[in-house]
Amino acid sequence: MSILTALQRFFRVQGAWKLLAAMLVYGCGTGILNPMNAIYLKDGVHLEKFQISLVVAIALIVNVVITFFSGLWSDNLAHRKILPVVASAVSVFGLIGYDHASGFASAVTFYILSTAPSGAIIGQLYAMTRSHLAVEAPDILDIGIVWLRTLLSVGFFIGLYLGTALYTWVTFHGVILGNLVCYATMFFLFLFYRERRGAVAAKRLPQEGVQWVVLIAILLLLCADAIRGLYLPLMVDALFKNPAFVARLWSVQVVFEFIWMTVAGMAARRFGDLRVVCVGAMCALATYCVYAFHPSLPWLFAVQPIYSFFVSVIMVVAMGTIQRMFLSRAGFGSSLYFVLSQSAALIGYLVPNLISGFSPHIFYIPAMLMVVSVALCIGQIYKHSRTGSASASVHEVN
Repeated sequence: MSILTALQRFFRVQGAWKLLAAMLVYGCGTGILNPMNAIYLKDGVHLEKFQISLVVAIALIVNVVITFFSGLWSDNLAHRKILPVVASAVSVFGLIGYDHASGFASAVTFYILSTAPSGAIIGQLYAMTRSHLAVEAPDILDIGIVWLRTLLSVGFFIGLYLGTALYTWVTFHGVILGNLVCYATMFFLFLFYRERRGAVAAKRLPQEGVQWVVLIAILLLLCADAIRGLYLPLMVDALFKNPAFVARLWSVQVVFEFIWMTVAGMAARRFGDLRVVCVGAMCALATYCVYAFHPSLPWLFAVQPIYSFFVSVIMVVAMGTIQRMFLSRAGFGSSLYFVLSQSAALIGYLVPNLISGFSPHIFYIPAMLMVVSVALCIGQIYKHSRTGSASASVHEVN
């Protein structure tokens, strides 16, 4: 089956359009709020650097707990969609309060309500799609999950421009309102979606097996990306005094993600997951060095396509690696990746407080994380090549 034929089939899978639309809308909401969120807390709510980190960190702790337990419970629920329906409704309520935050206490309270429930949305969205494709189109299951993640990037790209436009027209209130509309749309999409689920596997499948070194390496990659996600907007705003540059930087990255995600998935299938992860990490290392040593605007734009490959790798290859460790538990496997992602974000948001202000030197930290992660991956590749096993570095087809 050609890629074009498989892509056409992916979008024509019976009953899946609500899930695909929900992923698109989720990406759009993320693109609207995320690049502006730290700046909103600094300029709109007038919080200091440590307070911003603390708001995000507390919300992330709650998010990690929600993501982990929703993943743990979802495989035993008759209808997984109950979780994202409730979560999206709570997020709408939280965003209404977040729009009127006036200090640290109100900001942290409503930020928790508006963002923490997303842990019960994104993981279950992947799990429901995996189950849906397994029933309706099992032959395109793996590549379908890659394209589902691509839809998240498409939505993020749209959200970047919507967020910039909303900020220009009605400042931060418009940004938060746009995010609210996205969560409200997801609520109705999940509410009217009819789930497809096959028989739940009673025993662990033979392909499954937790690889702790790989999980630690992925955690380090996600930590580095989290540091960049929070502190790049603040650094750009401090250097150039124009928040719109942040959305433009992100848009360049996302455009290239459309290409890199399919390339990363195919490369992992051919060369092995860990080898592709190492290449992605080296791309990120080069980018962080530019951020730290030469943060002029042309250089920042020039390295975004390189960083796009890294993002594609951690979102497609790394997530796929973790999901294949738990093939018989789609809900938990999908949620575990986001538990790692949120835990990494928690670490990544707090560690840079060791460096004062919004200095480009913050990016020494993710650069060092890349070096350690690559060393762990190379160690795993060497270990399995010595023992004659390729289970950790060769992509297994479900």
